[in-house]
Amino acid sequence: MDVTSLILLAMAGLGIISSNSAVTIAMLTLLLIRVTGFQQAFPWLEKYGLTIGIIILTIGVMSPLASGKMSLQTIGESFLNWKSLLAIAVGMLVAYLGGRGATLMGSNPTVVAGLLVGTVLGVALFRGVPVGPLIAAGLLSLLIGKS
Repeated sequence: MDVTSLILLAMAGLGIISSNSAVTIAMLTLLLIRVTGFQQAFPWLEKYGLTIGIIILTIGVMSPLASGKMSLQTIGESFLNWKSLLAIAVGMLVAYLGGRGATLMGSNPTVVAGLLVGTVLGVALFRGVPVGPLIAAGLLSLLIGKS
């Protein structure tokens, strides 16, 4: 087995240890693509994978609105509560950081491995949630001065 496959397997192992099914499934899927010789999928995944993931994430976040569990009144009331206003501001900041992070990850792919390892370790050691690579990249872009 080659080094890249071993790294994917190790990352899947970290996903299992940290009870992070998303990382485990992602790493095993990439490993499966690699060992089955379907490697022509990698350029497509590199080009569109992040966009598809963001679309799926947005669908998941907006589904309470679409299903009717969150009413227009509830959304309107969020502008009347200081905690909700703060949540709106933080949401805007996180979206901004995510945009910077996506740009940084696209222009500087060497940081992607560190962000992924850091995210998996954060999940494993601090019982975190694996939604951080884009935001982490956004924060990193602020620290290193890349946009």
